[in-house]
Amino acid sequence: MADAKPRVFSIPVHRAFADALAAGLIERFADGALGLAEGLILLPSNRARSAVQAAFVRAGGRGLLMPRLAVIGDADLDESVALALDPIDDAPVPPAIDPLRRRLLLAELIERHTPAGEPPIAGAAAFQLADGLARVIDQLHYEEARVADLVDLDLGAFAGHWQASLGRLRLLVDHWPAVLAKAGGIDRAERRNRLLDRVTAGWRAVPPARFVVAAGITTAAPAIARLLRTVANMERGMVVLPGVDQVMTAEEWQALGPTRADPEDPARPLETHPQYHLKLLLDRMGVARDEVVEWDAASAFDGPAARTPFVSLLFAPADYTVQWQAAGDLSAATAGISGAVFADDGQEAQGIALLMRHAIETPGRTAALVTPDRGLAERVAAALARWGISVDDSAGQPLSRTPPGALLLLLAKLAADFDPVALVSLLGHPLVRKGEGRTPWLDQLRRFDLLLREPGLTPGWDGVSARIAARVADPKARGHGRAAELQPWWDEVSGALGAALAPFASASAPPAILLAALQKGVEWLTGDAVWAGPAGRMLAELFDQWALARGDGPALVDPADFPDMLGQLLGQASVRPPYGGHPRLFIWGLLEARLQRADLMILGGLDEGRWPAATQPDPWLAPGIRRLLGLPAPERQQGMAAHDFASALAAREIVVTRAERSGGDPAVASRFWLRLAALAGDLPDPAPDGIPLTRLAAELDVPVGGAQPIGKPAPKPPAADRPRRISVTAVDRLARDPFAFYANQMLGLSALDPLSAAPDPRWRGTRVHKMFEDWVRGGATREGFEAELCALAGDPALDAIARAFWLPRIEPALRWAAARVWDAGERKPLAVEAQGEIGVDGVTLHGKADRIDRDEEGRLAIVDYKSGGAPSAKAAFDKLDNQLGLLGLIAREGGIKGVEAAPVGALEYWSLRPDRRAGGAGKVSNTYGSRSDLKSAEAAIDHAAGALAALAALYLFSDAPFVPGEGASYGDYDQLMRRDEWFGRGEEGA
Repeated sequence: MADAKPRVFSIPVHRAFADALAAGLIERFADGALGLAEGLILLPSNRARSAVQAAFVRAGGRGLLMPRLAVIGDADLDESVALALDPIDDAPVPPAIDPLRRRLLLAELIERHTPAGEPPIAGAAAFQLADGLARVIDQLHYEEARVADLVDLDLGAFAGHWQASLGRLRLLVDHWPAVLAKAGGIDRAERRNRLLDRVTAGWRAVPPARFVVAAGITTAAPAIARLLRTVANMERGMVVLPGVDQVMTAEEWQALGPTRADPEDPARPLETHPQYHLKLLLDRMGVARDEVVEWDAASAFDGPAARTPFVSLLFAPADYTVQWQAAGDLSAATAGISGAVFADDGQEAQGIALLMRHAIETPGRTAALVTPDRGLAERVAAALARWGISVDDSAGQPLSRTPPGALLLLLAKLAADFDPVALVSLLGHPLVRKGEGRTPWLDQLRRFDLLLREPGLTPGWDGVSARIAARVADPKARGHGRAAELQPWWDEVSGALGAALAPFASASAPPAILLAALQKGVEWLTGDAVWAGPAGRMLAELFDQWALARGDGPALVDPADFPDMLGQLLGQASVRPPYGGHPRLFIWGLLEARLQRADLMILGGLDEGRWPAATQPDPWLAPGIRRLLGLPAPERQQGMAAHDFASALAAREIVVTRAERSGGDPAVASRFWLRLAALAGDLPDPAPDGIPLTRLAAELDVPVGGAQPIGKPAPKPPAADRPRRISVTAVDRLARDPFAFYANQMLGLSALDPLSAAPDPRWRGTRVHKMFEDWVRGGATREGFEAELCALAGDPALDAIARAFWLPRIEPALRWAAARVWDAGERKPLAVEAQGEIGVDGVTLHGKADRIDRDEEGRLAIVDYKSGGAPSAKAAFDKLDNQLGLLGLIAREGGIKGVEAAPVGALEYWSLRPDRRAGGAGKVSNTYGSRSDLKSAEAAIDHAAGALAALAALYLFSDAPFVPGEGASYGDYDQLMRRDEWFGRGEEGA
């Protein structure tokens, strides 16, 4: 080596790293057009390589040939290292094992090796733990920790579960090399170490004649540190680091803590500090901070020079923040920094999109959003799309969130656990029958959706088939015609998907078999459309990788767990879109933003848990064990995020943003935001064109001129068009809420039943009515009741929750109601579900009674079952509950089929809501009584008849408007009547 002193430089954070680097290298090595071409630049990532290429283009002026660029960072290590650096005649380094196959093999290892006294881990649980185990193995390689170190640890101070976890880890790590050797590969991290050590050894022996620059690399792994030290010692070599803090005092630098684990030293390193990983790298390189020289080149994209000491002061260790009190005037340092606090993350995305749109109105101006929050990035991209602006999100999108990935997960979840919601979502996915055949497919799907929404659907594929077959077989059934049209379509769908997904019906199956079943299912649904585009190609690669694994991994998994396994894989795969967005707008993740800079830098999502992200616990190693092994603490990632924030904050024009609520929940300001606010004070609100950004975001979708109050709807159809036939329940709807009557009876609108196989309250009420109907028709015997109760308990439409909680709760009330029937000697059931109608006051009144009894004196009793609470006698007197009175009127006039006219002696609601004070029994209530102004059933009937006459005269034979009822509870037609816009303002606001 020619130089005794290492050549290590640092570009201050206020300078644009890539542009300053390019400017400095051009100044040093551009000896004619070919001067740079002989050099080599080592970079941390492919994104950094793109940034440096762009910087050379900007700085090149007349044009030049760039140096060769090679990537050596963790995430983007590839064959370029071997091709660019390795001698051709050296023995090849074994290939790295495919990541998916590696995870499958680790999961298999976890299944096969269980320490004595520990429970076995298998299937999906093993697959999930394999991901954490892979990270531990990688970190052991990165930090060059010996496997023997796992055995030598003294764990007496640790909890038992951590000792058990380490025991399992020792066993697995001990067997892993043999598994790798059999597979014919090595760990990716080990391969990186071998490649870098080979280059290091070669360059130490014979330094290259060309110049070599290692730029922007902050990974402190020992293999990289050795390579950087070698480069720094070469005659034509140099290391250029980003943002080494040369402003902080030596005392502060020491306060960052030790960089080597020492069991006798209880001091813990401050790994959350943005400079700690750089201190660690310098120590491992054997370079003191005083030996680092400031890079002398600048660029046109640099921020103010005062920003560098400001950032250093901003992140001073806690014991040294007393310096903030003597900071003095910081106006020069904070010039160009503004901050916006939005009400929620939706408004935050709107505000950021507005800033980015405003930026490109200036020719040549660039803007970038930097955020680790993928949700915020997606919302900003969507907000820009409303103006026809496409922006590239360079961090990509999880494969699980793309159309092909979402479709595969939907199918997996449906196969593992049938659910009608998932079924309709799957069949309506945009990729299904994409093309000319989609329109007729959707027509059938709409019919199918409506048929499934009727209550009482038996869960499962067979339940759907039975529903359709029952409707087809009964010409009088509701939806008969719709079911007849659906039958061939459903037979095709259920036959194809049922055959494809048959392996999911078993108790356990090999993962490869389950994956093949899903592949067959998605291809039947979509053809080749699922494999198209970047996301489709990545999904195809995942299938290919699993196929190439040749059955490695857990031998069998529970099909119910397979969707979670698949979801983990798809969630960890990132799909990066092809280029083609706006050339001056960017969305960068933290990795993508390193070494890059735009004219306007927007640092978004500065809430705790978003930036920095919350630390994820290691399921294998306790923090104390990690320290003993010399592995980085999980908090070091927060230190890296702090360094990313510090680097971005030093740009020329900065906007920091956060939301007071995220995902509907209150959010806490990021520790970075709090430090910035504490040191710099209140930041000015960014104001494009003089209008505060937060106000623009809040008012973006508010109509011009403010909100215009809307009055109550008051439709007035002609009297001739109003109905002359009305049911007893519709009379009550008309009395309580005339607008709801109009929407239901005249517009023909009704709420859709929920799309779910789980029994809802309507189904439960209908099923209880049917139970009593079948029982009474069968003779109302005790034995018959027990049979009906058993049939209810065994109804396949009942889910486990209803069978465990609802049925035991309501059973005492059902028995109470049955006892009242068989013990009532003076009354005998005469008819059940009895239909009837009469003409009265110019309208045809019709209805159905749940049960009609006759007493010893020949009088009739009308009984109505209520699975919930019954209406009060006051409601009957106020003419809001007329149902039983009008049924009594029909019965008294002989309008009930099969029941002769007779006086009515009783109108009763039988409430089946369990009463704790009565041992779970129900309750009988009347629409009249001693405490009511209606003293008898006849009086209640006459009162209801009067209510019908008044309502008919007002609403059916005149042009009175159908206005919403003031006292009506919230119901199905609130949105149609725009209730929230006028409710509570009084008549003057209506």
